[in-house]
Amino acid sequence: MRAEKLRELDDNELRTQEREMTEQMFRLRFQLGMGQTDGLKKYRVLRRDRARVLTLLRERQRASDAAPAGERK
Repeated sequence: MRAEKLRELDDNELRTQEREMTEQMFRLRFQLGMGQTDGLKKYRVLRRDRARVLTLLRERQRASDAAPAGERK
């Protein structure tokens, strides 16, 4: 998923996306371990997309934490 599309989502939607990606990664990891699928490429893509989502959530959290601190000065 493109970063531009992810930036358009709100925090709750991003958290939902992250949860779904984590579940998909778990299923793929389990299938890879059992030798049922060769979805290694899909797993790698999911891992990168999940990292993008987590990065955006962290950026937004830091921005909201920094705003009140800047106002207190």
